[in-house]
Amino acid sequence: MVSSSQKQKAKAEEVIDSTLEEPSESESDRDDLDSAGAPIPSTSQKKKKKKKSKAARALNALRGNSDIPQELVDHVLEKVRAEGAVGSDEATQENVRQALEELKIMDVVKGKAGIGGLNKKDIGEHKFWATQPVPQLGEGPPIDDGYIEPSKPREEVRQEPYPLPKDFEWSTLDINDPNQNKEVYDLLSLNYVEDDAAAFRFQYSSEFLAWALKPPGYHKEWHIGVRVSSNKKLVAFISGVPLTLRVRGKIIPVSEINYLCVHKKLRSKRLAPVLIKEVTRQCHLKGVFQAIYTAGVVIPTPVSVCRYYHRSLNIPKLVDTKFSYVPRNMTLARMVRVNKVPTSTSIPGIREIEEKDVVAVSDLFSRYMKRFDMAPLFSVDEIRHQFMSGKGRGSVGDGGPGRREGQVTWTYVVEDPQTNKIVDFFSFYSLPSTVIGNVKYPVLEAAYLFYYASETAIQPGTEEDGTLKKRLLSLIGDALVIANDAKFDVFNALTLMDNVPILSDLKFGVGDGFLNFYLYNWRTAPLAGLNPEGGVAAGKGVGVVML
Repeated sequence: MVSSSQKQKAKAEEVIDSTLEEPSESESDRDDLDSAGAPIPSTSQKKKKKKKSKAARALNALRGNSDIPQELVDHVLEKVRAEGAVGSDEATQENVRQALEELKIMDVVKGKAGIGGLNKKDIGEHKFWATQPVPQLGEGPPIDDGYIEPSKPREEVRQEPYPLPKDFEWSTLDINDPNQNKEVYDLLSLNYVEDDAAAFRFQYSSEFLAWALKPPGYHKEWHIGVRVSSNKKLVAFISGVPLTLRVRGKIIPVSEINYLCVHKKLRSKRLAPVLIKEVTRQCHLKGVFQAIYTAGVVIPTPVSVCRYYHRSLNIPKLVDTKFSYVPRNMTLARMVRVNKVPTSTSIPGIREIEEKDVVAVSDLFSRYMKRFDMAPLFSVDEIRHQFMSGKGRGSVGDGGPGRREGQVTWTYVVEDPQTNKIVDFFSFYSLPSTVIGNVKYPVLEAAYLFYYASETAIQPGTEEDGTLKKRLLSLIGDALVIANDAKFDVFNALTLMDNVPILSDLKFGVGDGFLNFYLYNWRTAPLAGLNPEGGVAAGKGVGVVML
């Protein structure tokens, strides 16, 4: 039987993002922001640590030995009772406080962790972010959407780079140069986001970086590095790429900021805030004054929070690498049977995207994405780049089963056999992770659900009668078949777009990773991601897939 505190813990996860308060004055101020990208999603077992048991922590909470503010407990309790959640009739201050203790919620409030405890980074009081045009923790929703600080003419933007600590210098990276591309790859591979147990770390290929960092109209000046002056070694990096973004009814040019990374041995040099200020300056010089970015940690202030889900494909490898584990009352063989993927696709007319499909896909994508509160606006050239430029070299099979050499993206369309029109498409991309310290399996092959669209969604009544869900189950189900044929180990997705209703039916499991979405210099009410917001169903507030 589920305990009352477990019920309150589950409900607390749903409401806590609206209850965060400013951290106390006693916290440190290390703006160590190297994890400003998606956290490595993992259902891995955590390394054993010497820590108090849940019972001991609960006892301390009941005795009042807790740093969770009473106001926070009262707020969550009020929410639980008001919404009539499961077990709300049993809710008390004691079991709500216990649930918050188990969530380590004060680490979230202080910016040390995202909900779930992943990617703990002690960024303390966020003094840096208090100086930036972002909504601050504790602010209520805005009356109107819009900028926080007005745009400036170019001549009023700072013309000189921000000063760096002694012994370091700025460097503009040329991703077209194989040597510089490899420098970025090496830096990220050894120093970028990893899970809390230090078991997995993203491994960005040179082909992936070329695809992600060079969309049409990209600016080389937005690929910013820091080098050691003496030996020119690249020790820090941040990037931006241009994007046209619709946030509710407003269309704004933004920079998509990503891959903020500082060498592990230089985290005390406070390079991250300077990198953020410098990429902001470079964006301002191009007339762009808003940005979108993601992080696994909570900083001021998420516009939405999404959760990772995982569809296991190669069960034995996932268990061996401790990405997942065999539950009680389950055997490895039964897990393999339960998660077996069909051997062939189910939708007639499904095939890989071709150049002749680009205009039709662009039209379908633009109409479909109107259904979400925040979504990108892609030109035909951007559609071509996003869904075709990462196809790799040579023929399928040259890079292994189901793969071309250097393939990053897989995009498939559905051509109606009767009308020959493109009625659906889906895409996913490859982002492997290094399995740290595992000789047998040094790399975990992970596929990530990217963008998709279906004419079914645009037809009246298809959500209400279940037709859309049925179509998406077939569509994303076929994506799993293709990913399995390409020997991916796991297929990952977030609670955004139309994903939420289909994840469980497709046997995706709940992950312990959360991804916070942020807007720079823009205010808007919270967007529906993990949870519904303002009458909008979960997921449908976010139509942006960040790389």
